[in-house]
Parts: sequence; structure tokens; C-alpha cells
Amino acid sequence: LIALSSQCIICLVTCAQVGLLSAESTQSLFGKNTRHGPVFTQEPSDSIFPLSADDNQVFINCKAKGNPPPHYRWKVDGREIDTKSDLNYSLIEGNLLINNPHVINHGGVYQCIATNTFGTIVSREAKVQFAFLQNFSRKSRNTVSVREGQAVVLLCGPPPHYGEIKYSWVFNGQSSFLQQDARRFISQRTGNLYIAKVEASDAGNYTCAVRNIMTNATVFSSPTPVVVRRDAVMGEYEPKIEVQFSDTLHISKGSSVKLECFALGNPVPSISWRRADGNPLPGKIKINHSSGVLEIPYFRPEDAGVYECVAENSRGRNVARGQLIFHNVEHLHWAQTLKDAEMAIGANLQWECKAVGKPRPTYRWLKNGELLSAEGRNHVEGGTLTISRISLLDAGMYQCVSENEHGAIYASAELKVVASPPDFTRRPVKKSTVIQRGGEVVLECRPHASPRAIVLYDGTLRITNISKSDGGRFTCVARNRFGASSSTGMLVVKEPTKIIVTPLSLDATVGQSLVLPCEVSSDSSLSPIFKWFFNGKAIDFSRQEHFEMIGGGFAGDLMVRNIQLKHSGKYVCMVQTEVDTVSAAADLIVRGPPGAPEDLVVTDITEATVQLSWSSGPDNHSPVTMYMVQARTPFSIGWQTVRTVPDSVPGQMMHATVKDLNPWVDYEFRVVAINSVGVGEPSMPSKQIRTKAAVPKVAPVNVSGGGGARGELVIMWEPIPEEQQSGEDFGYVVAFRPLGSNTWIQTVLASPDASRYIYRNDSMAPLSHFEVKVGVYNSLGEGRFSHVVKVVSAGEGEHPSEAPSRVWGRSVSASEIEVFWEAVPPGSSTDEIIGYESEADRVRVVSTTARLSGLKGNTVYQISVSAQNSAGLGPCSHALNITTKKPPPSQSPGNIEWNLTNSKIFLNWEHVKAMENESEVTGYKVVYRQNWHGRTTVLETNKTSVELQISSGEDYLIEIKALTEGGDGTSSGPIRIPKMSSKFQTLSSM
Repeated sequence: LIALSSQCIICLVTCAQVGLLSAESTQSLFGKNTRHGPVFTQEPSDSIFPLSADDNQVFINCKAKGNPPPHYRWKVDGREIDTKSDLNYSLIEGNLLINNPHVINHGGVYQCIATNTFGTIVSREAKVQFAFLQNFSRKSRNTVSVREGQAVVLLCGPPPHYGEIKYSWVFNGQSSFLQQDARRFISQRTGNLYIAKVEASDAGNYTCAVRNIMTNATVFSSPTPVVVRRDAVMGEYEPKIEVQFSDTLHISKGSSVKLECFALGNPVPSISWRRADGNPLPGKIKINHSSGVLEIPYFRPEDAGVYECVAENSRGRNVARGQLIFHNVEHLHWAQTLKDAEMAIGANLQWECKAVGKPRPTYRWLKNGELLSAEGRNHVEGGTLTISRISLLDAGMYQCVSENEHGAIYASAELKVVASPPDFTRRPVKKSTVIQRGGEVVLECRPHASPRAIVLYDGTLRITNISKSDGGRFTCVARNRFGASSSTGMLVVKEPTKIIVTPLSLDATVGQSLVLPCEVSSDSSLSPIFKWFFNGKAIDFSRQEHFEMIGGGFAGDLMVRNIQLKHSGKYVCMVQTEVDTVSAAADLIVRGPPGAPEDLVVTDITEATVQLSWSSGPDNHSPVTMYMVQARTPFSIGWQTVRTVPDSVPGQMMHATVKDLNPWVDYEFRVVAINSVGVGEPSMPSKQIRTKAAVPKVAPVNVSGGGGARGELVIMWEPIPEEQQSGEDFGYVVAFRPLGSNTWIQTVLASPDASRYIYRNDSMAPLSHFEVKVGVYNSLGEGRFSHVVKVVSAGEGEHPSEAPSRVWGRSVSASEIEVFWEAVPPGSSTDEIIGYESEADRVRVVSTTARLSGLKGNTVYQISVSAQNSAGLGPCSHALNITTKKPPPSQSPGNIEWNLTNSKIFLNWEHVKAMENESEVTGYKVVYRQNWHGRTTVLETNKTSVELQISSGEDYLIEIKALTEGGDGTSSGPIRIPKMSSKFQTLSSM
């Protein structure tokens, strides 16, 4: 016992010395004040500092976090810096300040070292350099003598320097630098000045100017005198390329590369650039200094290749070439780094770090800043470190260093070694575990202990096929060499949950409502929770208007209201209790009206027929029984059902011939599919087509005449509508003959809008009787004539002298007005009154009442009436203002539902609400007929439902309209109710 106590005391002292955690301190391992080793938050980086007279301090950053806070040291070129004895260096927190830096003495590779009680880490190495520029030598430069026409090269010979510099030249002490052109070139690699062909004006003093880009300092060389000799003139010679780029250049991605090329020659050579493979130069290329420099910014793989500089004059040409090779450098970066580890004594540790880069990197490992030797319990293989049988001495800071020729990267982590007796404080055995009878349970025992505790039953207790007798208290006991501990929990056994009423797979029709049942039996002490899933997603009952959970306790049925096509799919009822989860599934198929047919095509266009073909749309789980074809023209009101061959297009047929069309009319077509559920959505309209022209088939109607002035025969008729004119150049042929004559007199009227023709003949006797007929023609020929009518020429009396009296009227609907008046008394003219005419709509009648139709709703009309005899019209009556009724609602009855039995159809629909400028709805008109051409029956009602008596075994077509004082509202469109259907259905109007 004494020996054990001594050993324990030694262990605790050792823990304190190396900064490890005791059993108590490990409980705050994850707290905000956790003690840990240093971690860099800022590391030094490669830097170039400009040195000038004003810069006497340089600052290199380094910062680390740790608890306790770390202290810092620095190395330069592997040598430790003594900031106490070396006055050029001082520390500000972790940062290194260099006072009065010297180019040679203080340039080098710097590294920051951070240490606290847990260990030491070293930063990445940072190369620090200083940009500087010394003065040129004051020694005089030799005179350069050159003949006119010859070339010359003036050497700059820059002084010692570091950092990027820029070369310029000054001529004869001028304030501005020498400008480069096709004849003069300054190389930014050497600083030399090249003059391709010397002229007399080039004589003078040349000074090389060098500027350090970083320090902005500029120094000037001694002048170089240039003398141009006049004793002889240099003859012409071919170009000699004096400035050229390397044969091979390796360029990394994203770099900018500049190629210099300049030639000497007489005459002055021109410089051009090209690629050896014949491909055009990249568009981003810049060529400057009179083509002497080619720059390729943002180098990419496609920019690689052989580039050629061509120097050319009248004496010849010369070529310099070099290959640019794309150098794919991948900078070092971590693919896998290290994580701090807390390990028990005697455990095995394996850390692995992986870096990516080109060339492939190597690895080395550091412990507390020193190279870790691979010996004893330490094993190093590349980026993997293994330490077996960890001891307290292994605690500390570890770093994995990955490096290649381009640099190095550092990853660090801390190893804590824990020694403590078993402790259930943070992870006790679960106080109470509830499980179903017949199930399986695993009771875990995971105390905190270092080294790992020896636990009875191997730490985990597994019980299978549980019975009621297995319930009770269970205790786990854990021991290691530092002590023992225990933890107790309860096992409670419950009856299993079963679904006793499961949801059934069903078929439903759009608009129906149904219930999917889900009922369970469970332990009476448990409260089951029901959840429903639709196609794999949980149903959110707060957002789903169609779904409702009904029932309670041990039932959680799903009500689906007003089912839509989108509700087809798999439904799962899931029931959860404290001890188990059970589920059951069912499939719901929703049948609805067909989807819209697709790919409608119009072919084989004739004067009265077209051929249609289409593809079927989705049948929505109910096969298509027939198709209905509709058309519209510029003259129709909306879509109208058209006649086809066959008369009823069966659901298996995807084509039909449309017949009875009007020639020379623009048509659009669409197709509607019908199944046993109802009428589907229409297809997209076809491309507009025009039927072929034909000879007119319709003759004018309402041919009449009479009246006019003496010697006139007035003939009138109703114009043919444009949609029945059948072709271009439409007109009328008017034919007439005296009664009893065999010879027709004909005249042609070329206007399609003509409605009157007056034949004048002064020798014509008053009130002569004529036979009259009116025919039609177009560019393809003449059509039919109207029936022959008798017309009387004008009499010799006077126009009526009086206007009709007591004129009054009333609005009948939004489009009709009825007008009444008293007849003109006898004696108001010498001729008999033969009719009256209303000025509002030019309506001519014989009686003393007229109905004006085709009017606009909610509009004021001014109406007057005049009498007519054979001599013409008399004066107009006083004008009468009458306002038509508001128009009927434009909205048609919607959401029409129907139910069919053997002898009745039950219909109901939504009430149509009129807008402010529309007439109020007073009732509804239901129009129905058997098939497309059966006898039509009309039923009026003031309700939104109706019951129709029908004959069995036939299809029915039904339309519903709103009734108002302004007339009938918009029709719901034809609704086809198939003879075999008995489903409840919701249909939208077409």
C-alpha cells in the first residue's frame, strides 16, 4: 500500500511537470477556458522591403493563441536571435522588429517559435529580402565612334541592386527620356540601348537611368559620348537579330511573359510576330515598342507553343524563335491535416497528414519544434506517424511538415495524455431504458478512464428476445489501476405496437373525398404519435388544405378532401411510441379527365376540309373514349365545335377530317379528349391556316326594292358576310327585267359591301313592275342567284310630308331595343305609305313597331323614325334616347359537377357573380340535347342545380348560361356526359 501511494504521488508530480490533465481538469476539456498548447493565428510570409533613407524599421508578423499564453523566439538562417544582446532586433508581443536593417546583415530566412507549458511549435519559414539600388560608378565612359548607317549598341551596366528595376536613357541631358521607335530599342533585361541604323542626329551624350520600382529611387550613369563619322556611309545589309528570347521558357499558369526581339540593319528592319504552327496569335496579346516586345498576360495551356520573331528589310530577313512551355505548378496544400488528440496511457496513436503539390512533396515530423526521430515506439512512414503504448512523456506539440522545391507547409496538433480512475460523471449508464417485449436492447457502459477501464461484461450488455421478467435494475462496474466506479440504470419492458387497421390501396376520381384508415394496438401506458408521408415526404397538415388527420388516441386516419390528380402516389402511415416505430403503406390512384392532346398538325387543306392528326396526352388513369374537334375564325365568337369524319372520333383514333368549312377563311383548330370521367383540357391551338378559295356558294337574301325618285328602280339586298365570300375580288351581279319580258338586264358591282343598286331611266313609267334577282361572283367565277322577286319602280308622287308621331321605345336586353310609333295619317302624301325606317340601325319595316338588334351593351342610342312611300322617305320624327341594358356576365358557370343514373342527370355549379359593369344574374338556362345533332331542350331555373330526365343509352351534350336582363351570359361550353359513366366529376368549362 505504501509503494502504491508513493507511485501515485510520483505520477501526479510528473503530470504537473509536463502539463497533462488530471481527472478533475478533464471535465472542463471543452469549456471556454480550456488549457491547450499554442496554435498560430498569424505566421510570417516571404517579403521584400524597400530600403531607403527614410525606412529604418522592418516589422515581421507572428501571433499564436494558447492557454497559458505562449512566449516567442525567432531564428534567422537557423541561428537563434538574441533580442537582448542584438540591438537591431526587438520583440513586440510575438512580432519581430528589425531596427536600422542592413541589406546583407538582415536578409535571410526567418522562423517564429511559440512555446507554452504544453509544448512548442515553429512557424513556416519566411524569406526576407531588401530592395535597394546603389549609385553608378563616377568613372567616365569611352567615346563610341560609329559611321552613319551603321548600327550601335550602348551598354548600361547597372550598379548593384535588388528588386524589380526599369531602364531608361537620357539624350544630351534632356528633361524627358529617350523615346523608343522602330529604330531605337531599350532592353528591359539588360538595360542596353540598341540603334538599328545610326543617323547624323544621333550624335551626342547618352546617359542610362535605372529606377528601382519598390524604392522609387533613380540613379544615372556617366554619359557615353557618341560620335557619328562622316568619312564614309555604311551600305545596306540584311537584318541581324541582336535582342532575342531564350530557346525554351517554362511559364507557369496565370503568369505574364514578355518576349523581346530587336534587329540591327540597313534599311531599318521591321519586326513582326507569329506562331510556328500557323495558328493566329491569342487575342489578348499586346505588342508594343514598335513591335519589339510581345506580352502574353494570364498564360494558359493553349498559349504554349513556338513563337517566332521575324526581322525584315529590303536586303533580306532573319528569324528568331523560342518555345514557351506551360509549366503546371500545383502549389502545396493540405488534403488531410491533423487534429488534437486526447489519449489514455498505454493506447496507440496514429496521425496522418496528406499534402498535394507538384513535384510530389516529402514529409518530416517535429515534436516541440525539434525533428522527431523514428526510433523506439515512434514509427514514421511518409505522412504517417505512429506512437505505440503512449506514455506521459509523449505529451506535447507535434507538427507535420510537407515540402518540395517550391516551399513548405506546416500542420500542427497537440497530444494530451490522460491518467485517471474510472469516472461516470459525464457518461453514466442511462437512468431508464424503455423497450418493447420481444425486442432487443444494448445497455452501454462508457466511463471516462485512463488507461481504459476493465469493465464487467466487456462494457456493453446486449439482451435479445426481451420478456417482462428482464425488467429491473442493472449496474455496471469499471476498474483500472487508479481505482473503480459503478453506475446503475433501469430497464422497463412494454408491450409492442401493432397496426391493426391498415390503409388500403384505392382508386378515386377527381373531386371525391376519402379516408385512409390507420389504427394501432399498443401498451396502455404509451401515447402513439401518428405521422403520414406522401411520396416520401412528411405531410404538413398546417399547410395542406386537402389533407386532415382525423381520429385520436390509437387511431390516426388520413382524410383526403377534393382529390386532385397530383394526389396519386404512395401514402405511408408511421406510428411512433417511446419504444418502437411501425408503419403501413397504400397506393392511391386518382382518375381524372384526360390531359390535353399534343402535336396537333393540319394537312391536306381543301376549300371545305382539312386533315387533322395529333398525339394523345395523359389519360389520367381512364382511357380516352372519344375526341372532339373545335375551330375558331376571325368571324366566330370563341371556339365552336365542327363536324368531322367520322362524326364521332373514337379514343383510339388520332386523326380526323374536318368538313363543312367555309372557303378562303383563316382557321385555327384544337382537339379535346373525353373519357369516362369527363371532358379534358383542350390541346394547344394549331398553326393558323386558310382554306382554299372556291366559287361562292351562298346567294344574297332579303332582296327587295322600290321607292326612289321618278325614273328610278331601287334594288336592295343583304350583303354576303366576308366569311362566306369564298375568295378574292368578291362582288355582285344585279339582274332585272320588266314583268313579262324574257330579256334580263345585268350590271356588275365590284364592291363586296354593296347592298343597293339604282337603275335610272327617265322614260320608265311610274310604278312599273320588274322581276329582280341578285347573284355573286369572285376571282374563281360566278355563284348562285337569289330567288326572283317583284319590285316596283318609283311613283310620281311626293315624299311623305309628315313624320310618325308618338314615338317611344324600351331596352329589351344589352343588344336589343324595341321601338313603337303611330302610323302617318292618310293624305300626308299622294302615294301610299309602303314602310317606315328607323335611323338608329336603318331598319325598314311595314308595321308600326321595330326591334333593333346587334347593339352594344350599356350604350345610349338616339332613335328617330320616318315614313316611306314610292317617292322616298319623309321627315324624321323627334329623336328618342334609349340606353341598352348592362351586358351579361363574361364569366361562365364554373366547377360544374354531375352525377348520372339510368334516367337522371344531377347537375350543380357555382353561382356566377356579375361585375359592376355587368347585369345581375337572375337565373340560369340549361340547354341539353342527345349527341351532337339531337333535338335541343331548354330549361330555366333560378337555382344553381337542376335535375334532368334523360333517355338511357345515349351521350348527352349540356351547356349552362347565366340569365340576366342584359341577355344570356357566356356559355360553359359543351359538356359531354358519356352514356356508360356513373362517376362523380368536376369539370372546368372549356
